Amino acid sequence: MTRVKQRKSKKTALLLFGLVAGMAAGGALYAMPGFQHMIPEGWKQEAKTAEPPAPKYREAVEFRMTDFDHGWIRYADGIMATSDGGSSWVKADNVPVEVATGSQPEDQWMILQESKPVTTIKYLEKEYSLKQMQMMTDRVGWALVQDQGAIGEKLFVTTDGGASWQSEVTSGVKDAIQEEKRLLQRMQTESQWYASKEQAEQAFRSEWLLIPGTVSQGDVALIRHNKPGTMDWQGKTYTLQPFGAGYFTYLPISTEVKPGDYPIGDQILKVTAQNFPKQYLQVTEEMNSMRQDTKRIQADQVKIDAARSISAPEFLFTSEFIKPIEGILTTPYGHMRYVNGKLSGSHLALDLAAKQGTPIKATNDGVVALADSLYLTGNSIYIDHGIGLFSQYAHLSELKVKTGDKVKKGDIIGLVGSTGFSTGPHLHFTFWANNVPVNPNLYFNTTPFHWLGKPQ
Repeated sequence: MTRVKQRKSKKTALLLFGLVAGMAAGGALYAMPGFQHMIPEGWKQEAKTAEPPAPKYREAVEFRMTDFDHGWIRYADGIMATSDGGSSWVKADNVPVEVATGSQPEDQWMILQESKPVTTIKYLEKEYSLKQMQMMTDRVGWALVQDQGAIGEKLFVTTDGGASWQSEVTSGVKDAIQEEKRLLQRMQTESQWYASKEQAEQAFRSEWLLIPGTVSQGDVALIRHNKPGTMDWQGKTYTLQPFGAGYFTYLPISTEVKPGDYPIGDQILKVTAQNFPKQYLQVTEEMNSMRQDTKRIQADQVKIDAARSISAPEFLFTSEFIKPIEGILTTPYGHMRYVNGKLSGSHLALDLAAKQGTPIKATNDGVVALADSLYLTGNSIYIDHGIGLFSQYAHLSELKVKTGDKVKKGDIIGLVGSTGFSTGPHLHFTFWANNVPVNPNLYFNTTPFHWLGKPQ
């Protein structure tokens, strides 16, 4: 009897060992008839509630960034949202309302380059098939890839137009996105100066922009480049000043520039011929002798050159230019002037005749660079409008401003007179762009940014 009991005990132990092994392999023996009564109650409960292990990785299904800071990722088991550009994520009950209703990020039209078809992205020297990509600008964007492992749950970010991608929002990524935000703010500021959104888009897409692309002798063009630096023109070097998202300078087209096509960066500036009429003046010998006093003339020129040598590195005006007076045009811009039968040069200004004492208005906002009594031009004013542009007012009977005053468009700065070399009450008015006189008619009732609408 003892041997029989021992054999039964060994048999029971083997059955229990097999049962435990079966449960460890998936619980198949638990369902076999006749074995349930041999399993302890605690083991029975564990076998009933056992579940397959959760997937090791959560594959991202889709995502959306509503701006540089806010967005979401949808997984099969829920939604995660960010409010700090992807540095951190929290659970969300649903997709944010502003995305669900289809709103677009502000300034979405400022995506600068035409997007090219992209099917893969490269990460850590490996190509991954693209599942979804969203470019906020031509430099900053996000992407999901096709992958069943850890890569498939990550939201990748680029700050160099897709040349490289990162799976984490590093300090470098944060800095690049902050700079992109500042760039968009500058673009928003600059865009308001153009006549239309389409013209602003044209500016932002261009490496070089000529405003306008076709000019006449005596005109001026506003040049925009997308990088800082300088440019050379007719033997002079011009510094490109930052404004908005670009860099600008006025390019004066003197009356001496020959007609033709001139390369400016990747653009061509077309200069057309202008036929300037001749004008003949007869003055007294005493007045004519004024033009011979070169010592006094040169002393005044030193003052003028000093005043026009320093200009605000920004546009000081915000709206259209106006005519300083509504006088009678006696001498248009560019006339070849002969005094007492001899050529005295080109009259690179407008002469507007008006009654003595007629109020003269500032053509636009600016700073008075010079207000003084000069030998040939009499009581004279130069106003700086920024980026090398000055307006000139000459032969005034009275000055109403002084050097250094800030003026607004329409402010009364002086009165019409006939001081200096003058044959009667009138206003001698012109613009100087980088110390070259240019046609004032280009400015009235408009701004240089609106010249882009002229026929090219």
